[in-house]
Amino acid sequence: MTVRVLDLAGVGAGPFNLSLAALASGTGLATALFEREPEFHWHPGMMIEGATLQVPFLADLVSLVEPAHPLSFLSYLRDRDRLFPFYFAEKFHIPRAEYDDYCRWAAHRLPCNFSRNVRTVRWSDRDELFELDVDGERVLARAVVLGVGTGAHVPEPLRGMDRVTHSARYLESRDRLVAADDVTVIGSGQSGAEVFLDLLRRRAGGVRWLTRTRAFAPMEYSKLGLEQFTPDYTRYFRGLPTAVRDALVPSQWQLYKAIDADTIAEIHEELYRRTVGGGWPSAVLAPGVEVTAATAVDDGLELALRHVDQGGDFTLRTSEVVCATGYAERDLGELLGDLPAPDASGRLVIDADFRVALRTGITGSLYAQNAERHTHGVGAPDLGLAAWRAATILNAVCGRVVHRLPDRTAFTTFGLGGETEGSGL
Repeated sequence: MTVRVLDLAGVGAGPFNLSLAALASGTGLATALFEREPEFHWHPGMMIEGATLQVPFLADLVSLVEPAHPLSFLSYLRDRDRLFPFYFAEKFHIPRAEYDDYCRWAAHRLPCNFSRNVRTVRWSDRDELFELDVDGERVLARAVVLGVGTGAHVPEPLRGMDRVTHSARYLESRDRLVAADDVTVIGSGQSGAEVFLDLLRRRAGGVRWLTRTRAFAPMEYSKLGLEQFTPDYTRYFRGLPTAVRDALVPSQWQLYKAIDADTIAEIHEELYRRTVGGGWPSAVLAPGVEVTAATAVDDGLELALRHVDQGGDFTLRTSEVVCATGYAERDLGELLGDLPAPDASGRLVIDADFRVALRTGITGSLYAQNAERHTHGVGAPDLGLAAWRAATILNAVCGRVVHRLPDRTAFTTFGLGGETEGSGL
């Protein structure tokens, strides 16, 4: 039986590994992506009508590294004969559904193997290659890139309960939620805001919005603030002590867990509109409230709540709960076995080239995408760094510069002395 041997195998075919495969074209690498889903879909449960991408269209699969690449967003528009409509639309932030369609267009032009699940990745001492079990097929690879994405996170008190829906599955549950007697949305990030606004517009009854953060706060979107999503900041963050990094990421929540200012304005406008003629809208917005326990009752759920500033406990009954509580990195233990050499907290150790530290005796390279927030900072899941990270990985795999990357990307000097020419104090 012939065994497929690859230079580069990607586990998962989300935007980050699509970027990798796109930029790998022309390098001479034998590359393939394996994805367990039957086709590409990007957050299908949150394709709410009118929702836009939170980053500019240049944060596509390739443009911030190779803007003339045939799989750029502008190339997609040209292929669809939509360049002139886009030009006149003057859109810097595109609809989320359009980004989804663009990635699906690109995936059809890349070596993507859909409906193919990578069950395990092991090291073969005999072949001196990684051995992937792909639904029973043995595939060998010199290098492997993990792009398995993150999984929906539900707070422990609400896990496994009926009438609790994560925002990742919002659209498929929307009809039921609109018809429910009472709905509570938990979480004050962009997803929570979009779900709350959508329900507010659709429901005849009220809707409640709770979050343990102390405010419904806007996302940091100033020009200099956004420089924390640059390679310069990533390099600075990597140089910090582990304890400092671990404390820093949660403190930066407004960089990645807050709400787009336009969405906040839309919510306020909808609430204000309902005050015309007198009275207040049948909606509750309560920051600083956390769920400590939940119990199933005949008509829904009884939530035990605590106010983070006032203290004290109180209870609330609701028919349905939507958890807009974000995503967590997946447990890779079953997939990777004993390959990694983790840190003291059991996390992957990932170097500047996004290479994962492995146990002694392995000569191949394993790379990770969007699993390095603890080592590389808040930009790990950001689409704006996708092409740069993929190019960094490909340069490392090839052992040469196949994609030229800039030495400096920010006006801000991060850290004393500065690692970038011209940026020191």
